[in-house]
Amino acid sequence: MNDQLPGRDLSKSQPFVERALATLQQFLHVEAVSGIVLLVAAAAALLWANSPFAHSYHDLWNLLIPLRLGEFTFVKSLHFWINDALMTVFFLVVGMEIRREIHEGALSRFDQAVLPVLAALGGVVVPALIYLSFNAAWGRDQGWAIPTATDIAFAVGVLALLGKSIPTNVRIFLLALAIIDDIIAVLIIALFYAGGLDSGGFVVASLGVLMVLGFQRIGLGSAWAYVLPAAIIWAGFLMAGVHPTLAGVVLGLMTPVRSVRRESEPPVIRVQTVLHPWVAYGIMPLFALANAGVSFTGMKFTDGAQFVTLGVALALCAGKPIGVIGATWLAVRTGWCRLAPGVSWTGVCLIGLLAGIGFTMSIFIAMLAFTDDRLLDAAKLGVLLGSLISVTLGLGWGAEYAQRQRRETEG
Repeated sequence: MNDQLPGRDLSKSQPFVERALATLQQFLHVEAVSGIVLLVAAAAALLWANSPFAHSYHDLWNLLIPLRLGEFTFVKSLHFWINDALMTVFFLVVGMEIRREIHEGALSRFDQAVLPVLAALGGVVVPALIYLSFNAAWGRDQGWAIPTATDIAFAVGVLALLGKSIPTNVRIFLLALAIIDDIIAVLIIALFYAGGLDSGGFVVASLGVLMVLGFQRIGLGSAWAYVLPAAIIWAGFLMAGVHPTLAGVVLGLMTPVRSVRRESEPPVIRVQTVLHPWVAYGIMPLFALANAGVSFTGMKFTDGAQFVTLGVALALCAGKPIGVIGATWLAVRTGWCRLAPGVSWTGVCLIGLLAGIGFTMSIFIAMLAFTDDRLLDAAKLGVLLGSLISVTLGLGWGAEYAQRQRRETEG
């Protein structure tokens, strides 16, 4: 049987394929550049928090900012508005990327998705076990999920520094792995880091969801129309005890993947294209600036804090590669999966090393896991150390891999 599509079908699908590839290229470019911006923001936070002006760093994020709607007043710190409000937009982009990948990308076919899914699961389980091997004590064990997430921006940024010699399928594997990591991280936050749940909050959030579905039903295409139901879902999650940023994931997964009338692009692509640069160059660096400022002055590694730092760092730089490479090897060895064309075991090792770069999501989970500032700072330090080691190892291994690829191409 001829598996090729008729020529006319190819011609019809070509614009869609080209548009999807162009969107992917733009996504990778933004992530690559934003990785550098993130690094600068994190370095600035560290320098500021350990400078003679350290008090101004902490005073700024504790500044109270009120939200007034008539007689209603909601007062929270600047730190809250960044971490719990602005980061909702970050999770919205994550949710839309997951939705798009399920529809037309690396997660759209089972045979394509199963290998990065298994690799991601290995990259979650092994780091969690390594962390718990150092921190099984009550109180510290809450941080088991901190080293389970991969930072897409940093990982893709390192790949960009290695040049175009890295095969395309290696980049796609890493991107799919990081996206699946995000899915797992979102599920972990929802299942393990929710407070006492209030059913009334879920009723409010459900009202917002019904409004979104109603607007979509009548074909309302303006993104601004969805701000009100989005705010209702966010407030409902906050009332329910679920972290309100997960409202972004819900909205992202609900974004239509097919064009509505009078529109050339599906809403999931159109909205993500607009928001992604703002998230990558604005919200994520601001989050890094507000949260990466670990003060080393007076830091005491006592009462188990040193094990939190060690557990997180080791789980990222060693547990992630072991989990990703081990799960991939096992899946291929047993015949469940095959490596994509152009993906060698050297490339898999590079993916494993870069998967150990955990920053945005890892720090975010750390703040949910620990209320003790001493343990929180220890966890953040572990994230920074583990990610730095992973970047160094990834660059070293990747440079050798890229040079070998260039020699093979020239030969």
